[in-house]
Amino acid sequence: MFDKILIANRGEIALRVIRAAREMGIATVAVHSTADSDAMHVRMADESVCIGPAPGPQSYLSMPAIISACEITGAQAIHPGYGFLSENAEFVQIVEDHGITFIGPTAEHIRIMGDKITAKDTMKELGVPCVPGSDGGVPDLESAKRIGEEIGYPVIIKATAGGGGRGMKVAQTAAEMESAFMTARAEGKAAFGNDEVYIEKYLTTPRHIEIQVFGDGKGNAVHLGERDCSLQRRHQKVFEEAPGPCITPEERAQIGKVCADAVAKINYIGAGTIEFLYENGEFYFIEMNTRLQVEHPVTEGIFGVDLVREQILVAAGEPMSFGQDDLEISGHAIEVRINAEKLPNFAPCPGKITAYHAPGGLGVRMDSALYNGYSIPPYYDSLIGKLIVHGRDRPEALARLNRALGELIVDGVDTTVPLFHALLQEPDIHSGDYNIHWLEHWLAENMA
Repeated sequence: MFDKILIANRGEIALRVIRAAREMGIATVAVHSTADSDAMHVRMADESVCIGPAPGPQSYLSMPAIISACEITGAQAIHPGYGFLSENAEFVQIVEDHGITFIGPTAEHIRIMGDKITAKDTMKELGVPCVPGSDGGVPDLESAKRIGEEIGYPVIIKATAGGGGRGMKVAQTAAEMESAFMTARAEGKAAFGNDEVYIEKYLTTPRHIEIQVFGDGKGNAVHLGERDCSLQRRHQKVFEEAPGPCITPEERAQIGKVCADAVAKINYIGAGTIEFLYENGEFYFIEMNTRLQVEHPVTEGIFGVDLVREQILVAAGEPMSFGQDDLEISGHAIEVRINAEKLPNFAPCPGKITAYHAPGGLGVRMDSALYNGYSIPPYYDSLIGKLIVHGRDRPEALARLNRALGELIVDGVDTTVPLFHALLQEPDIHSGDYNIHWLEHWLAENMA
C-alpha cells in the first residue's frame, strides 16, 4: 500500500480523496495555485505544494509542476479527482514514465474512451448497445446530408473530442444540417483543436442513465447499478439520483452485466461510468467517463461503499473489497450540485463567504470546501458544494432534500439553491416524470 499520495485537484473532490486516504492511514499532499493558498484542501492535507499562478493552465494543468511536487514530497501515487488532468492520457503516461502510480485507468483506456468515435466502435465490439449514426467521422457536408437522410431527422452533430456540451448541434430537419454541421465543426476546432465530427440519431425524449462500473485491471469487474442524471442545463447535470426512478430491476441487471462484462474484457482498472440515453426501454451508449464522477456519492449512498478507497486499493495492486454478489441496493439517494451562480442567467458569482452552515442530520452529506470567510476565486468551475441525501425510498429522500436545503446557509454570494427549492415544488420531480429536455423547458418558462 502507498505511504503517501498527491491529489492533483482542488475543492471538494480534493477533500474527498484526503478523507479516504486518512481513513486508510495514507499521508496526503495537496497542490494549489497562489489563489488557493488558504483553501480547505490545503489546510486538511498533511503537506502542500504551490504549483503556480491562479490560472488553471499555469497550475492545476501544469504537468511538470505536478510531477515536480511528487518528486519533492516523495508521493508514490497521484489521484486526479475529476476535471483538470483526470482524463488526459498524455499526463497518465508521463506519470507512469516517472515511476509514479496513477490512481485511475491506463493511458490506453483513457485514450480509447476519450475519442468519441473510437469509444463507440470499441463499445460496439464489446456488445454495448449504441445510438444509430455514422461509422466514424463525417468528412464533409454532403456526407452529413446523406447520413441524415439514412438515419432520419432529427440528428445531432458532435465533435469527436467534445465534452461538456461543446461542439454539439441538433439539426431538426435537412434544411438545418448545413448550419449545425459547420457550427459543430467550428466549436470543436475552437474548444478542442479538432474539427472532426460524427452524427447520431437525436432521440426526442430520452433520459440520461449512467452505469457505474469498477474493475481491478486483472479481468474482474462489477457494476454498481445506475444513476439517473436527466435533469440537465446545457448538457450539464444539476440533479442526480440512484437508483433511477424509471429503471426496473431486470433492466438494471441486464445492462449492468453488459457493462461489467465489457470493462472486464479490456482489463479496465478503477472507477468508470458508461453513459446512455434511455428511451422506450432501450439503452444507447453515448460515452464512457474514465474517472470518478461528480455524482459518485449517490452510488456510495445506496451501496454503502467508498469508491475512492476502492480506487486506491486496486491502484496499489490489492483486490476489490467486494464482488457483484455483495452489492445490494439500500434505499434511494439524491445529489444536487450547488454552484456559486446568479439566477436566472447562471452567471458565475465568485466572492467572499460571510456565513456558511452545512446541513446535517440522518441521511445528509455535504461535500464542500467552503468555510466562513473563504473567498471563492474567479478562476475555476463555479461548483461550490454537493448536497447528498439518502432515504429508505425516493419520497423520503426528496423530503430529506427539502429539509436539508432549508438548513443550508451560504451568505455573501449568490447560489443555485433557490433553483432546487423551486424544483421541489414541481409534481414532475416528485413523480420522476422528466427527460433530458425537461429542465431547459422549465427554465425557459420559469426563469426567463
